[in-house]
Amino acid sequence: MKLFTCKQCGQLLYFENTRCESCGSTLGFLAEDMELYTLPAQPGNTFSLPRKSEQYRYCENAQHQACNWLIPVKQEDPFCEACQLNHTIPNLQEANHMQLWQKMELAKHRLIYTLLCLHLPLISKTQQSETGLAFDFKADRQEAVLTGHDQGLITLNIAEADDAERAKRREEMGEPYRTLLGHFRHEVGHYYWDRLIANSNFLSSFRSLFGDERQDYSEALKRHYQQGPPSNWKENFISEYATAHPWEDWAETWAHYLHLLDTLETAYAFGLQVSPQAAEQDDSMDANMDINPYTLTNFDDIINLWLPLTFAMNSINRSMGQADMYPFVIPPPVIEKLRFVHQVCHAQK
Repeated sequence: MKLFTCKQCGQLLYFENTRCESCGSTLGFLAEDMELYTLPAQPGNTFSLPRKSEQYRYCENAQHQACNWLIPVKQEDPFCEACQLNHTIPNLQEANHMQLWQKMELAKHRLIYTLLCLHLPLISKTQQSETGLAFDFKADRQEAVLTGHDQGLITLNIAEADDAERAKRREEMGEPYRTLLGHFRHEVGHYYWDRLIANSNFLSSFRSLFGDERQDYSEALKRHYQQGPPSNWKENFISEYATAHPWEDWAETWAHYLHLLDTLETAYAFGLQVSPQAAEQDDSMDANMDINPYTLTNFDDIINLWLPLTFAMNSINRSMGQADMYPFVIPPPVIEKLRFVHQVCHAQK
């Protein structure tokens, strides 16, 4: 994620900010410019932006503190590009649902930011029912809500936005890493498999790297949960769940690719440089984050930045007595899978 600054006072801002904590200015994100604007004080609920001829207003979900994106006043749809993707939201009158949904929206908006940076096809099901994308955010009732993807409709259990509940599930399932943003990235990976891989020239290459997706999916998942991953899974997969089926391997790898890009963009925005002051200097651990990762066409350049950065992040966490921030090891076969995802994404530009 890039860094933003208040145009009124120069204060550094987060992507989600609606108000500058330094000078009190109102803020709004405009997707067409990928910019967080400092909004001028003026009467009413519309805003003028620099070098823009039209007026803007907040997305309808701003009233719930669930969105800070701007849309043109003349736009008929009251929702922004990210909120238009919502098919179902939880009952906001029920206890805790508002707070959980707000967390869901924060993660979803970060996802959409990345997808826009990658110039991937992004359209809602209300516009294209067959190939569009939509989200159902649901709460458990008589039956548990299962997170998953079905022909462009992504269902997410709002319980995943509860930190304690998510930590409990992470422990029960033996996962070293389980985040709300990770769920979004994984599930949207299934959507983009349908859009970018199925019936495309990439399909044969996909099968060479990930396996044949035509094997029975239900049986593969059943086998995974009964028998677990193969003992040598770390040699070829990014996670245990990736071993369940080629579709899951793709989704896990896709999510990991988005992790890389977002984190590297943040490092780039902060001007980070990794140069260990060791007795025996290892040049392979040097990395100067002086380039936006979204502009890199050679995946080797990305991985050469990523590995030193994750070593530094883990070392800092260990100094604080915390578990590794990045609890993964990327073997060569996974690097090739990530390279394939990179090639697929850059083919869309």
